[in-house]
Amino acid sequence: MSSSRTPHPSELNEHHESRPAQAGPQQSGGSYIPAPGPASDRSHSFAYECQEDTDEVSDSLTFVLVHGAWHGGWCWSRLASRLQAKGHKVYTPTLTGLGERSHLLNPNITLNTFVDDVANLIRWEELSNVILVGHSFGGLVISGVADVMPRCIRHLIYLDAFILPNGTSTFDTLPEKMVENMIASAGQSTIPAVSPPPLSALGLHATEDLHFVGNRLTPQPLSVYKSALLLQNPVIGNSRPCSYISCTQPTFRGVDTSREWARQQKDWEFRELESGHSAAITHPDLLSRLLLEIAD
Repeated sequence: MSSSRTPHPSELNEHHESRPAQAGPQQSGGSYIPAPGPASDRSHSFAYECQEDTDEVSDSLTFVLVHGAWHGGWCWSRLASRLQAKGHKVYTPTLTGLGERSHLLNPNITLNTFVDDVANLIRWEELSNVILVGHSFGGLVISGVADVMPRCIRHLIYLDAFILPNGTSTFDTLPEKMVENMIASAGQSTIPAVSPPPLSALGLHATEDLHFVGNRLTPQPLSVYKSALLLQNPVIGNSRPCSYISCTQPTFRGVDTSREWARQQKDWEFRELESGHSAAITHPDLLSRLLLEIAD
């Protein structure tokens, strides 16, 4: 196990050094080529060249919303309906092993698997100029997607999300005792997975919100906490426009380091939202308006 520590914001800043972007095995001219990993987890049968990003103004935007730990695409339904009512396209993929895909839970799921989930959606739906939103743990996923297919992305929005330096796993950032407890707890199940926390820990208290979430949360694969975020281009966001939304009522302490790092980035837009951590559930109207402001 790696020694436990919490990365200082200055470590993340190392990845904003000026370096030329180089095409590697994951990126070539904007097309998506799956990240290295077991061949059985990836398909090479469909190639897709993203259209060049343009300055053309369109009334219809394309959103891909990536959920956080224990959730699924279902958690975006309130927000998605509001964006769709304004004429925008919205995609809400569920990551492997979670939600309605919980039957696919297995010990070999990694962050690369989650990245492939979203990148393949963009490929097969032939999307371009995507506004990619990652909530909480989903922030790690959208960083990976931007790394493998930057030309498909118009803007990245980190919603009260985690940001990790290249080569760092979530377990690298947690106290050793917490890591040990998570491993011990997950080890009690056939396939190691971390059980969902109480709904109150996610900022959910209203009766309608508790009813909506109910028993929909599913265990998070332990393996995604162990696996590191591996980027070909170590610049977080891969030089695409990035924004960070900090939920302030109340603040979620888990993303303190990521929030403060994002606040310090001169080339990032930093916004605040008067909601708790689960803004898409508790404040979909406020969040939809803010996303459209940022995307405009």
